[in-house]
Amino acid sequence: MSVSLFLASGKVNPAYLKLDLFCRGMILDETASVDEDGRPILRTRAGLGSGLEVVIPPDFYTNVPVVEPWAGKSPYRLHKERGRYVIRRKGEYVADVFLPPRPRFYDERTSSGKLMASVGVLQGTYLGIYPGEVCHFWQTRPRSNCHFCSVGLNVGDKDAREKTVGDVLETVQAARRDVGITFVHFNTGYYEGDTYLDAVEPFVRAVVEETGLLVGVQCPPHPDLSRYDRLRKLGVNNVSFCFELWDQERFAEVCPGKSRVIGQGRYFEAIRHCAGLFDTTNGEIVAGLEPPEKTIEAIDWITEQGAIPTVCVFRPVVGSDYQDVPPPATEAMVPVFARLYEACMECGLPVGIAPNVKVSIVLLPEECRWLTQQAPAYRWRRFKLGLLRRGFAVYFRARQWRRGRRPMAGVKEEVRV
Repeated sequence: MSVSLFLASGKVNPAYLKLDLFCRGMILDETASVDEDGRPILRTRAGLGSGLEVVIPPDFYTNVPVVEPWAGKSPYRLHKERGRYVIRRKGEYVADVFLPPRPRFYDERTSSGKLMASVGVLQGTYLGIYPGEVCHFWQTRPRSNCHFCSVGLNVGDKDAREKTVGDVLETVQAARRDVGITFVHFNTGYYEGDTYLDAVEPFVRAVVEETGLLVGVQCPPHPDLSRYDRLRKLGVNNVSFCFELWDQERFAEVCPGKSRVIGQGRYFEAIRHCAGLFDTTNGEIVAGLEPPEKTIEAIDWITEQGAIPTVCVFRPVVGSDYQDVPPPATEAMVPVFARLYEACMECGLPVGIAPNVKVSIVLLPEECRWLTQQAPAYRWRRFKLGLLRRGFAVYFRARQWRRGRRPMAGVKEEVRV
């Protein structure tokens, strides 16, 4: 497969650059005043959001590792030149990039006095919220957390341990006011007694009823599958399940708590149940901790169920058990993400239909078309996706009006091929 940093036209391949930055990180030049011009570096989502948020043209939101020691060996360097930000590779120009500015609401406080940046964090264009206590697997003795995860180092530090419905609702409303979010994503770890959905539901209900925004939930799979029917009735649009690895032995090694207490089978059962229930259902895996062919097997299985794979590139973050494990090579990851796009197209999955949802910590399936030579074969499917995006935008507007909320200005979808 002939895919490289630059296209035949000489312009940068945005998907390859995003992937290469995930795998190699980036050095901040002394000219780059990112603290003044960009969003703060806040470690969230198991540590995957540990980097600097940049936007690669045309609109590839990317969370670039910059604080980890291995990023200090990157060939990429971010410069500020005559007021604009430029990425150079070994001194050679690669691309102009944009730094999303620090949102105003990060420095505001809720009525209870909590800093809003400790309640919810922007990850690309959506708001991510970890509403409850730290994952139980971080509290066992010995610890049985997933070895790549650092969420146990975040909750109670940069992320507030206790959040009320009022805290969350005020933060969501402020984020909607300041940056026009359309999607709020709640995620938790595992709680003893399978109480994670109990913890999430009050927040979901308040956000849906008071704002009409799109809502996603990412929790361990609940043994009572009827709970997902209840989530759907509450207005949840998306659910996702992180089973992390396809190879069962590797899963047990990397995620001892999940393997022992939950097991892969429960994840698979929940994905099958939810795939036809919600607007979209995701199966989430980590690429770079097992052979690429195993990750591709997982992608094929997820798409065959009617769900959309979320594929995270393994990031060795500071403080995690795997902080000294090297990140994967970009060349090994290209076939994985090319297959992600092809499998979604072959199964006719509704990728990229939600308005104004750009994710910075993963490569979205629709972004991965830049990594495959098969993209022209799916022209008709992309046209149909454009129609679906327009229809979903209408649904989103109607959802907003039903709750007396004016929809975000400019939310519309073109038919793009």
